[in-house]
Amino acid sequence: MIQQNQTEDPLLALSAISETINTIYNLDELLPQILDIALKTVHAQRGFVLTAEPENPAELSIRVAHNIDSTTIATIDRFSRSVVDEALKSGSAVISYNVPEDVRFSSAQSVAEQKIIAAACLPLRIKAQQIGAIYIDSTETRSKFRPESEPFLNAFAHQAAIAIENAQMYDRLRNENRRLRQALADKTEFTGIIGRSQPLLQVLEIVKSVMDTPATVLILGESGTGKELVAKALHYNSRFKNKSFIALFCGSLPETLLESELFGHKQGAFTGATHDKKGLFEEADGGTFFLDEIGDLSPKIQTQLLRVLQEREVRRIGENKTRKIEVRIVAATNKDLAAEVKAGCFREDLFYRLNVITINMPSLRHRGHDVILLAQHFLDQNAARAGRQIQGFTQEAIDSLLQHDWPGNVRELENAVERAVLLTKAEFLTAADLRLTPSSPAKEIMTLQDHERRIVERALAEHHDNITDAAKALGVSRRWLHYRLKEWRG
Repeated sequence: MIQQNQTEDPLLALSAISETINTIYNLDELLPQILDIALKTVHAQRGFVLTAEPENPAELSIRVAHNIDSTTIATIDRFSRSVVDEALKSGSAVISYNVPEDVRFSSAQSVAEQKIIAAACLPLRIKAQQIGAIYIDSTETRSKFRPESEPFLNAFAHQAAIAIENAQMYDRLRNENRRLRQALADKTEFTGIIGRSQPLLQVLEIVKSVMDTPATVLILGESGTGKELVAKALHYNSRFKNKSFIALFCGSLPETLLESELFGHKQGAFTGATHDKKGLFEEADGGTFFLDEIGDLSPKIQTQLLRVLQEREVRRIGENKTRKIEVRIVAATNKDLAAEVKAGCFREDLFYRLNVITINMPSLRHRGHDVILLAQHFLDQNAARAGRQIQGFTQEAIDSLLQHDWPGNVRELENAVERAVLLTKAEFLTAADLRLTPSSPAKEIMTLQDHERRIVERALAEHHDNITDAAKALGVSRRWLHYRLKEWRG
């Protein structure tokens, strides 16, 4: 915070703002500091800072204010607007040392109502570009609103503009760097998706076919099957890979917060909306937006999402204007959306909009020997992280991995292996280390077809998905086995 005695001296005030340039790169922290310096330097009682809208540089909005109530801030009063307009038009500071007698603003009713004695507006410019303005006024005394202050105020405005531009540039660089780091950390090529089972290869074939199209993709599957992993594969192997990949878990926020996250909001739209906020649909413009667990959306959000899919436009909360977007939507859910539609819990028209391309993620119990490949991958990861020398699994452990039902799918497998790595003292993980809970009796009550399918999939797992060897072990023809797999897997 700038000390009072510093801001009373113009040179000290300029020194203070220079120090601010070098120490504050967060715009939300910087703007109140700039306004505070301006107010204290000329002993003003009120003021606000306007900054340009990123999407529309010609449009300025109030970003921070002091001693101006919410009703006034929403629409700048006539006098303040006239001072701001004149300053922006001329490109230089406009100072009224005696407002009641200033013919330029004599028609403004708010002068008498608010008892404004002196006022000034300092345009903020970088070269020829208008980036904002500072407005200050006094309702008590003329104080230091004097002609000799004008050179300082112009110099101050120039320094403030540099400070704001630096903060905005830093913010852009930080966001871009964060996006690039996230992209590198999350990037998933097909070779990074572990598995060689036929159900997984079928998924990847669909991904290859649609990844370069803007078509909406719906990924269905149980929790823990890797739906987000496939969504990232769709994005990072496509022509959209240099654009944003934004992911949102739809069940993690209440409706009001989720609406703000998705569509953004205008300053003052609701309590706590202190500045304009861009929604995630806008953040994902040109790239991919992954909506996880879309079946959990409320009816209101479903209606708004339908509009986005139909019109390719969004409207921020509290705004009347719409903004066009071009974004590829990838949605995922572990619910049966067709059943949800019949039950009246999910909009039928939204379901059809989402269900352009459908990818059905196979559960881990249907991926055969993939469970061993994944388990070894997680073992290598966790052993390296924990600094443990663990070579692999005992045969007993492998058998237990293949026989387990994996209700939690890949996520459950990863947790089981991580726990075993941390607790074992042996060179190879055993079935006891994995601590897999046996299937409940209720799960063992299956139809004859379920038993047949389970036996076939176990044989395929034991023979590394080799159709010929599995058919020989089962005592059936390759044709019969192909027919059954096609019937089960679609």
